[in-house]
Amino acid sequence: MIGRRARNRYRTRTELSARPILTVDVVFSEVIGGRLEDSFGLYEELVSIDELPLAAKLPGLPSNALGAQLWCVVGARESFARAIEAGQWSGFSCSLSAAGTRERVAVAAALSTSAATVRAAVAGLDPLDDARCRLALRLLEHEAAHHGQLIRYLYGLRLPIPAGWKERYALEST
Repeated sequence: MIGRRARNRYRTRTELSARPILTVDVVFSEVIGGRLEDSFGLYEELVSIDELPLAAKLPGLPSNALGAQLWCVVGARESFARAIEAGQWSGFSCSLSAAGTRERVAVAAALSTSAATVRAAVAGLDPLDDARCRLALRLLEHEAAHHGQLIRYLYGLRLPIPAGWKERYALEST
């Protein structure tokens, strides 16, 4: 005999949506969408740092430029948004030029535009569409991986740590 918890786990989407409870649709969009929004806000806060040294590399360590990190974030957002819409990976590309990675206005605009592109791609995402959901989760993982890398840049370049970053990751000022 299947226990009560096991039976609930195997209910269909139609059965769940007919009941006045939170469905997997709501939970998925709230959790994933909310976490992506949190991440978008952290990047907006980062590029608002006065005199952000986008061409700077970590001193004494192998690294690329800070702006190149943000180029990767923009490109991943654009690429994953396309992949989510297509239901499969369709390659990486980035609209932010190499020269643009050294200009705060260009980086901020690209981050904003790419965030809007992701919002559109994940809006109404069917949580039962495994391929698309996995792509959305991979994008979220990519965003978080860059958070860790950018924390190294904040400390290594002795930059002021934005309040949202301090709160989210329990960071101390440099």
